[in-house]
Amino acid sequence: MYSSGTTGAPKCMVHSAGGTLIQHLKEHIIHGNMTSSDVIIYYTTTGWMMWNWLVSALATGASVVLYDGSPLMPTPDVLWNLTDQLGITIFGTGAKWLSVLQEKNLKPAETHNLQSLHTILSTGSPLKPQSYDYVYRCIKSNVLLGSISGGTDIVSCFMGQNPTVPVYRGEIQARNLGMPVEAWSLDGKPVWGESGELVCLKPIPCQPTHFWNDENGSKYHKAYFSSYPGVWAHGDYCKINPETGGVVMLGRSDGTLNPNGVRFGSSELYNIVEAFEDVSDSLCVPQYSADGEERVILFLKMAPGKPFCPELAARIRGAIRKALSARHVPALLLETRDIPYTISGKKVEVAVKQVIAGREVAQRGAFSNPDSLDLFKNIPELQNF
Repeated sequence: MYSSGTTGAPKCMVHSAGGTLIQHLKEHIIHGNMTSSDVIIYYTTTGWMMWNWLVSALATGASVVLYDGSPLMPTPDVLWNLTDQLGITIFGTGAKWLSVLQEKNLKPAETHNLQSLHTILSTGSPLKPQSYDYVYRCIKSNVLLGSISGGTDIVSCFMGQNPTVPVYRGEIQARNLGMPVEAWSLDGKPVWGESGELVCLKPIPCQPTHFWNDENGSKYHKAYFSSYPGVWAHGDYCKINPETGGVVMLGRSDGTLNPNGVRFGSSELYNIVEAFEDVSDSLCVPQYSADGEERVILFLKMAPGKPFCPELAARIRGAIRKALSARHVPALLLETRDIPYTISGKKVEVAVKQVIAGREVAQRGAFSNPDSLDLFKNIPELQNF
């Protein structure tokens, strides 16, 4: 498996067939309640790890539906049509697609039967709290909405759906069985209810056996074990709710923001900003001055027909200050026409951070909309910091 390669040459991870299959069967059968009578679709490209995960469903005896094409053409209902026609029971997609459906004000609950559907799964990027509302209000009220999260690095999930516990708005339900995950501070102490680095304390069957062309294992060790000796650090920032056991993903830790000594993940802002109807999407990145000072820049992609104006910027600043703190408020709010995403639907902050620092992004083939990177070059407001 290859990492997305949005900031450099992709890592090539070699996985074991046995470890991967054991992990996938655990996720399908125990976490997903999957049986041979299930029919599963996961909207994915063959280059995304979710393709491998989907194919493993065959080992449960379930039927797999493959779809080749746009999920919005010939109509945005195309996958819901398939759900009714084929009796799909488990429907998987990216969080971004659910946001698009909400923007288009689609209400499958009113136009489709969806009687067979018992589970909707989402991954690729954190599922926004308002997307939970949308699914239960406009798609199906008695469905298990499972936000799941892991990575290409493990071809599986650290956390995900759990049919035995409630779904809480904005949270992944639980850490998965056999995945001793914690959130750690910089000094290697577990933090509960606070933002921290996602770590896994024990070996797991699905971790890579090695990296390709890494004879002494140094690249592999540097990628996962250099932050905390002997402990897998995944490169994601998360928060574990001690009351519910749920997990909130807060973005890549290499995109962690730290203005004025306050460390936080970009998703903490996205959850607030993207609740504004005027905002279609947003991107939050740090900018560094020559002497190492950091400030946070928030880019807003406006909803169709909605103008970017000082009054909206003031309302967003006020909402961030109220929900988080004054030190979380971005230094600048700027409008952008588009925001870069990977082919698998992940928002890309680190590449934009490189662009506003004046560096080129070489691996543009990893993006679904590579021209969007050019929108962040030579922005007048970002000069002279």
